Amino acid sequence: MIRSSGGRLSEKIPLQRNRRAPAEAIHGNNDDPEGEGRQRIDRWLWHARLVRTRSAAAALASSGYVRVNGVHVDAPGRMVRSGDVITVALDRAVRVLKVTGIVERRGPARAGRALYEELT
Repeated sequence: MIRSSGGRLSEKIPLQRNRRAPAEAIHGNNDDPEGEGRQRIDRWLWHARLVRTRSAAAALASSGYVRVNGVHVDAPGRMVRSGDVITVALDRAVRVLKVTGIVERRGPARAGRALYEELT
C-alpha cells in the first residue's frame, strides 16, 4: 500500500495480515517439536470412547467434570500426554484413568480401551 503525506506519495508500507501464530508459540515448547504425543482432552475422551460424541466430550471438559493431574480442566483444548492421570465424573461414578496412548483416529472399542489404564 502506498500512503500519501500532504498530497505527495511517500514510501511503501507493507500491509499487515492476520497470521496464525506457530503451534510452538501457542502451546509452548515441551520437548515435542511436532506435537507428537499430545492431544486435546476432548479428542482424547472421544477416542477413548468415554463419551459418544466429540461435542459431548467438549461440554464435559468445559463444565468442570474433568481433571488432569488433579487440576480442573476449564477448556476442551487442554493438552494431555501419556502418563497424565485423568479424573472424570460420569454417570454417578468417578473414574480415574492413566493415559497410556494417543491416537490420531478414533478406532474400535478395543483400541479405545487400550488408550488408558483404569486406576479406580
